[in-house]
Amino acid sequence: MTTNSKALIIGLSGASSSGKTSLSHLLRKILPNVDVLHEDDFFKHEEEIPVKDNLQDWDCAEAIDLPALVNVLQEIRHTGELPPNLESKESQSLTIDIDKVSESTISRIKDRVAAWIAPGQPGHLLQTRKIFIIEGFLLYSYSTSVIWPYLDLKMFLQVSYAAAKARRQTRSGYITHTSIWQDPPHYVDQVVWPNYRHNHEWMFEDCDVEGNVKEGARLISGIRCSGMADMDMESTLTWAVELLMEELPSLLDDEYRKNE
Repeated sequence: MTTNSKALIIGLSGASSSGKTSLSHLLRKILPNVDVLHEDDFFKHEEEIPVKDNLQDWDCAEAIDLPALVNVLQEIRHTGELPPNLESKESQSLTIDIDKVSESTISRIKDRVAAWIAPGQPGHLLQTRKIFIIEGFLLYSYSTSVIWPYLDLKMFLQVSYAAAKARRQTRSGYITHTSIWQDPPHYVDQVVWPNYRHNHEWMFEDCDVEGNVKEGARLISGIRCSGMADMDMESTLTWAVELLMEELPSLLDDEYRKNE
């Protein structure tokens, strides 16, 4: 096997303002050989964004260049690397907020991970294998199911309408191809939350996206949920690391055997 000849890809999704980007950057800070891919980097150009009720709809599958995203996922699978020409607008993001987790907590979790990946320990293969986290608001909708075969693990953050709206309204904007997008009045109520509900109600009991996730979403689709809406980032990080420490050893071992 050639080192990094292939990589694992982990999906991290949830509604806008559920904490995906912040969590992905924290995981990259804590785990070795982890890189992050942002679904937002695959938005189409402004003039191609659909219009709904006289508002540009950035929160639907039609706003995303899915063929381009699939091509990148395929390249990651084949090479274990991001395409060299891929430039991330999220590296300039106005929305990343990782300071809600103390450095002492991060240090404690890093020490635990370091022991877990030591030679002879369950996570030792992570020392030589690349992990990519793709984070985005629309990974587990049927409208984007073309990407599901590329995801080795699917993580999902739950958030309430009230928390998502409050967090989104504090943001200063989103970087697009040519400018900074700022939500017009009532955008969350008219576009963001209705789209989230429409695309994710299949996952929830009684189609209530603020309720409980169906067991079938876990068992059939393999989606692993945080289990509680509106967790603080420290609790969310702890959950995510525990899940990865549970799941990665078998995933890494399976891929290692395939590439021997």
